[in-house]
Amino acid sequence: MPQFHRGIHLFAAFLVGAVLLLITAGGLVKSLEAGLSVPDWPLSYGSLNPPRWWQIETVRSEHGHRLIAGTVALLTIALAVWVGRREERRWVRRLAYLAVATVLAQALLGGLTVLFFLPTAISVSHAAVAQIFLCLIVTIAVATSRWWVEGGAAVDVSDGIRRVAHLATVTTGLIYCQILLGAVMRHTGAGLAIPDFPLAFGGLIPPRFDFAIGIHFAHRLGALLVATMIFWTFGRVLRLALKERRLVTSSGILTLLVLIQGTLGGFVVLTSKAVLPNTLHVGTGGALLAVSLILTLSSWHLDWLARKVREPQAAEIPSHPQLQRATS
Repeated sequence: MPQFHRGIHLFAAFLVGAVLLLITAGGLVKSLEAGLSVPDWPLSYGSLNPPRWWQIETVRSEHGHRLIAGTVALLTIALAVWVGRREERRWVRRLAYLAVATVLAQALLGGLTVLFFLPTAISVSHAAVAQIFLCLIVTIAVATSRWWVEGGAAVDVSDGIRRVAHLATVTTGLIYCQILLGAVMRHTGAGLAIPDFPLAFGGLIPPRFDFAIGIHFAHRLGALLVATMIFWTFGRVLRLALKERRLVTSSGILTLLVLIQGTLGGFVVLTSKAVLPNTLHVGTGGALLAVSLILTLSSWHLDWLARKVREPQAAEIPSHPQLQRATS
């Protein structure tokens, strides 16, 4: 049985917060259209830390994003070394090493974004890999928690927990796809292709379509689908009346976050992409994905625990003489 390492878990949880901060900082860079405010890479104006970089808003956001990214990369390497030395489970060690490779790939994509003058394909890939990296760190944080390592509460949750796990898995996948749609929308300048909210050109469906309107409208439909799945999952968790607070808490937080995210999305349009709601919209999207993944991993782990409890009980049934006579 693997041992619980409190330090590793807390460090991984802290790193999750740092990655969410990094994603939000990236959203700020795009909100300010500051991606080329520092035109060289990997240096910034020929140095590691240019003088008075904090005095110009666009340079402050771009160079600050780089500083946060460098810190996250160093923390990820430290986590991988720590996990490699102390963690008994091979799959957790491999996740940590994969996280290092992913953050380095992410840094390279960020550099290429600058060097090739913000091409859409590379910019969207940069956003996509950022979310994958977040998922890797979240998985490590969950897998190194005391609840996971020491088995949690062996609650008989029947087959209902598997339905929650399936719903949560689909929801997590949809949130990731929705984030990709949002990235395409932002990096193709389609954020205001539909200028009103909650209607679209005064109606439920736009009267005409082009690429910009299509991707924007698809993002709105995706938001409705994601919200529906989250509400469905939350209702399923409540109907099960599970004793595990982890599922109730995470699904409740997920429901609150999707309401906040929808509100922020509306403000992005109504304020013509004001910096604050636009930036928070990006950060909250990452938080949605993280919490949904926590719910997914926790529900599948509970399902695995429940099956472990039921299998020995099922194996003991044939050995009981009275039950053998009753079934013969």
